[in-house]
Amino acid sequence: MIQRALLSVSDKTGLADFARGLHTAGVTLVASGGTAAALRAADLPVTEVSDLTGFPEVLGGRVKTLHPAIHAGLLAPRDVDGLAELERLGIAPIDLVVVNLYPFARTVRGGASLAQAIENIDIGGVALLRAAAKNFDAVTVVCDPTEYAAVLAEVQAGGNTTLMTRLRLALAAFEHTTRYDAAITRYLAMQVGTTELGARPYPQPPHGGPEGQERGLKRGEMTSGDASIAPATLPLVLSKVADLRYGENPHQQAAFYRLMPPGEGAPGIADARQMHGPALSYTNLLDLDTAWSLAYGFANPTVAIIKHATPCGVASAARLVDAYNQAFEGDPLSAFGGVVALNRPVDRATAEAMTVKTDAVIAPAYHPDALALLTRKKNVRILQLSAAPEPTVMMHGIHGGVLLQESDSLDIDWLTEKTQRHPTEVEWEGLVFAWRVCRAVKSNAIVLAQGTRTVGIGPGQPNRVDSVRIAVERAGERAKGAVLASDAFFPFPDGVEVACQAGVTAFIQPGGSVRDDEAVAMADQHGAAMVFTGMRHFRH
Repeated sequence: MIQRALLSVSDKTGLADFARGLHTAGVTLVASGGTAAALRAADLPVTEVSDLTGFPEVLGGRVKTLHPAIHAGLLAPRDVDGLAELERLGIAPIDLVVVNLYPFARTVRGGASLAQAIENIDIGGVALLRAAAKNFDAVTVVCDPTEYAAVLAEVQAGGNTTLMTRLRLALAAFEHTTRYDAAITRYLAMQVGTTELGARPYPQPPHGGPEGQERGLKRGEMTSGDASIAPATLPLVLSKVADLRYGENPHQQAAFYRLMPPGEGAPGIADARQMHGPALSYTNLLDLDTAWSLAYGFANPTVAIIKHATPCGVASAARLVDAYNQAFEGDPLSAFGGVVALNRPVDRATAEAMTVKTDAVIAPAYHPDALALLTRKKNVRILQLSAAPEPTVMMHGIHGGVLLQESDSLDIDWLTEKTQRHPTEVEWEGLVFAWRVCRAVKSNAIVLAQGTRTVGIGPGQPNRVDSVRIAVERAGERAKGAVLASDAFFPFPDGVEVACQAGVTAFIQPGGSVRDDEAVAMADQHGAAMVFTGMRHFRH
């Protein structure tokens, strides 16, 4: 039976109602300082921990519940010997522990100093959770306010929780402390080797590359070689979001996991709210991640259409409906059954334009009339996600291990013009746009653009000239006057020649090949412009 409860919470959501229900059920309430004050403010009788232990909170609150009167009451077996020892010591059993921890991850994510971060490392709360969870045979532990109602219902119905409930809640407590310790470990690992401890709670992308002709784009100040994203030990705690119907193919089991609890990590697809349609599939999630990170990375109204993890049409325009139409026209055949990301609230005009079959749509918001139109389609998945992608680290599983790298989220910070003819302002606009799109295309990647819309994309071929041929073929007549972005250097001038023969007038590429001069000479031969970036955008 639950006769005594210890409450010590940072998040006091629902606390008063839960504690009132316990009190009504005859449970004695014990609480630490701040929690006790909150309960008294709700007119509830409560015994402070310091009164139970006979010892005041010390060291500014660092030591409150770390006392035998507390932990013996939690850890004692409820057999004859255990209860007899408690009675001899004058300690009463504690049957229910309600604890949630200092918000460490949220604190460091907000740019806290090292001193602030250290003060948000919870010690006593973790010890309470682990002690109660270890003794789940007799003790109920609650670390999530969403569990209050279910626990209270069991207590009110029978005076105690069931053994299966206690086991389930014990598992949740150990999962919670594991995540908590992982967040602390990651944070401290990021501080190793930094000059200003606490100044960088999350890794930022480095900039690098040779100096070139400036075009009003500020050069980054971060340096490469930052080891903070790659500590010797990388604790990862994944919480399941959902079981999936299957993976890439029906014979493959699959599930979707979140890397960090909501609100504690960089925003991502796991934070999206599904408003309509069937459950998301494995491939939906892959396509949505690519589409969201691409479209939301542009400042102007932008639409990205993704199919099989590859962009088939991307466009920016003054009006969202125009961006959608131009993105769709980039490759109408491939857009069928694709995923659409829009970086502005979807209005009625844009919803009316979306007539082709679409598997999923993601946007920051939807006007009511637009949502009414889109939800008429039974099988389209409608998702809402207002957060923009942030620089973070990416992981890729391989057999027996995990690869980790910084996100390829760099904007151009320098350019070098290499050819006799310099790009026009119109070409510059297209080159910068195509270069940004290029980051989302599987290598070898070629993107053809007219202004701020793609007209042909050649993805993922083993050699670059084949990717150029595919992009040119998809562009057709639109290749005339288009610009081209290449995610890596041209190893031979043949790719440049194929593009120039199709009518491409300007190129943007990293450079770095031993045959760079031949590629530049081929562009000069056709009167095309070429600029180097010094960085590549491989995506495997």
